[in-house]
Amino acid sequence: MRTVFQTKVSRLSLAVALATVSLGAAAQQQIANAESNVERKKIMPALEVIRVVGTASPVLLDQTGTVVVIDREQIEQIQPLSTEDILRRIPGINIKSEEETSIVSNFGMRGLSASESKSLMLEDGVPVAPGLFVGNDRYFNPRIQRVEQVEVLKGSASLRYGPSTIGGVVNYQTKTPDDGVTVTGRAGSFNMQEVNVEAGGKTASGDAFAGIVATHATSDGFMDKDYEMTDVMAKAGVIFSNDQKLGIKVSRYENDANISYRGLLLADYQAGADYNPAPDDYFLTDRTAFDINHEWTLSSQATLKTLLYWSEMSRDYWRYNVDTAASNEAGRWVYTDDLTGNNRSFDRVGIETRLTLDHNLAGMAANSEFGLRLMQEEANDTRIRAVRSADRTGTNDRHRIDYADSVAAYAQSRIELSDQFAVTPGLRVESYEQTRLVLTSDNATAKTSNTEVLPGIGATYNLNDSAQVYGGVYRAFSPASNGVALDGLTDQQLDGERSTNVELGLRGKQGAVSYEVAAFMMDFSNQVVTGNSDPNLSQSNGGKTEHRGMEFLLGYELGAGFSIDSNATWVPTSEFKSGDNQGNRLPYAPKIIANLALNYQVEQLSAALTAHHRGEQYGDPTNLEAIPTNAAGGIWGGLMPSYTVLDLTAQYNLAQNVRLFGAVKNLTDKRYITGLRQGIYVGPERSFELGVSYSF
Repeated sequence: MRTVFQTKVSRLSLAVALATVSLGAAAQQQIANAESNVERKKIMPALEVIRVVGTASPVLLDQTGTVVVIDREQIEQIQPLSTEDILRRIPGINIKSEEETSIVSNFGMRGLSASESKSLMLEDGVPVAPGLFVGNDRYFNPRIQRVEQVEVLKGSASLRYGPSTIGGVVNYQTKTPDDGVTVTGRAGSFNMQEVNVEAGGKTASGDAFAGIVATHATSDGFMDKDYEMTDVMAKAGVIFSNDQKLGIKVSRYENDANISYRGLLLADYQAGADYNPAPDDYFLTDRTAFDINHEWTLSSQATLKTLLYWSEMSRDYWRYNVDTAASNEAGRWVYTDDLTGNNRSFDRVGIETRLTLDHNLAGMAANSEFGLRLMQEEANDTRIRAVRSADRTGTNDRHRIDYADSVAAYAQSRIELSDQFAVTPGLRVESYEQTRLVLTSDNATAKTSNTEVLPGIGATYNLNDSAQVYGGVYRAFSPASNGVALDGLTDQQLDGERSTNVELGLRGKQGAVSYEVAAFMMDFSNQVVTGNSDPNLSQSNGGKTEHRGMEFLLGYELGAGFSIDSNATWVPTSEFKSGDNQGNRLPYAPKIIANLALNYQVEQLSAALTAHHRGEQYGDPTNLEAIPTNAAGGIWGGLMPSYTVLDLTAQYNLAQNVRLFGAVKNLTDKRYITGLRQGIYVGPERSFELGVSYSF
């Protein structure tokens, strides 16, 4: 992992892909400088990412919050099967994994429950969670095979984005293939097989490019949770002579996975069982999306960027009913022939435009940005009652459609008060209307609306050339989804979840040492804990919660090819301050999360031994200690023990265009619990992977 001081300016050239939304004129200038140094990337318009400026730059670091960047070189070293393999190595993030490839998204930031999303997930600056307002936002998770770089932003700088930025923002920057073709294949435990192709090219004049990234992967899966996944992404871009750029990205994703909400019952878990607790349940997803990006350089001081995006996703979830009494007697789930298809589809269309200006304000250098976003979302929810012999066909006994129209506007200005000190005040306004239509209840409807005003201010102060103090305070919110806000076709009068967030940090690099320390607090005036944690709380405003903690990051170059990367998150306070659960800790919010990596690199060989530690955590807001032993319905809770998992990875550049790589994951074959729902989710056992990449 790298702090802002560790990120090389040359890495900024990787951002030259498709034009979307501006990150601000200051960062834009850094990208332009990098482009001039890397001629082969000059044709590609700049892609919207959460970006930092490296130590080689003489300008002030402009991010007023904590930033972590994981680039392609680091991703290849980690050899992840999912994006969450990357996220769990980043300070402040807790993962609640359900299977090894993270088909659905489950992560929490800074003491926020990993079973409740309070953070915004983007891909190339575009929201990719299925429903930001209409829910559910966890049913799509970008595939790691298409990702070039992962950027995580916390603190006041996240005010530029929304909604649901209470914990922060995660942006997945996708690959833009260079000239030529790269074929990568890997195989491993559980009969895992994966093939990835990256192919690209540009015109002789260098004014246009096109490329494709395609992946096909299959596996029997740990605990026989098999999957078959295909992911294809195509990009193209062109630069016009009149200071305008145009880019387009189109993608298609399909995945059939044998996963369910069912986990092992306690006795089987303790006995070391590794069977699939729901062998006939399937989670079927597909998604089609495109982004169109336009950048117009109005003058040397003004840039206008516009982004149009659309996506359509379906998620069919087929689950067999259980016989509870028989399950209790058997100590494992016993299924009936009754089958339910909870099948949903999501549509989103949005347009966002951002104007950035370099100007003077009362004699001081300033960079201002103004943004406007219009977005529509729709969710089509059906429930099909079937039987085993009917092959997923039956009666639709619940059909409802949710709509949400939203408008967001924001403005911020970064003002350089001196060569060392800059402040960034900003304001964001989010206004939205939600509608629910129930077709199986005579087309009954209900509506609600809400407007959130979110001010904030951040600052950076350069102590010297290698150390900076930063911080900020801002308001953040997360909307209640349609199903919560309009439960029972009644306006529940639910406000958005509101939080006042404060952060203060120090980051820097001195010789062989790089470091970052950040203290944070988040005060919720109205947190609603829903879904996996306690559905009863979704019927009313959930009350107050408090979150206090610190993040630590330390890197050290040992010499002789060895280096150490480490980070830790300490969240002593993450608790309910009112309501029935007052004084209890939030679920899926461990006090301690830590990572340690010993790296080695010499000539063509690189290797890493990494350790990931997660402290104990509760599975529900009542802070139930004992994990239930039977198959009774309701909420599964319990105190999940802490664990530490070791991974060993290595890669060797056999030739300039040939790379060999391999990994042993969960080196000590640690058995551990990743989550609780209707049973116990088990972390993957020790596994082996081997792969090769060839470019031509």
